Amino acid sequence: MNIETALKEAMAVNGAIGVALVDYESGMSLGSLGGDKDLDLEVAAAGNTEVVRAKVRTLTTLAMNDSVEDILITLGSQYHLIRPLARSHGSLFLYLALDRVRGNLALARHELKRIEGILDV
Repeated sequence: MNIETALKEAMAVNGAIGVALVDYESGMSLGSLGGDKDLDLEVAAAGNTEVVRAKVRTLTTLAMNDSVEDILITLGSQYHLIRPLARSHGSLFLYLALDRVRGNLALARHELKRIEGILDV
């Protein structure tokens, strides 16, 4: 599955506000869809890059032989779900913002995992 199709499928998740595929080494977005006046996906992608970098550094410092499956940031009205992709995809993560009222967090996690499995970058 190419990036454009992956982003479209992520946006089909109930409650999706915006999605981006981001390189956490550079902070640059490889593609994004959605967003609104309250969610600038380019700014969010760059900011969440720091979150992923910090967690990766922490795992390294703790010498944990493990990987981050996903990171959840809970806001008053939104969920922000960050899914670092498997090493085969380099330093990329999927970022999905969901409306808390309309979204289903469990389904969103499942869908991002599925998309990761068939994404071809």
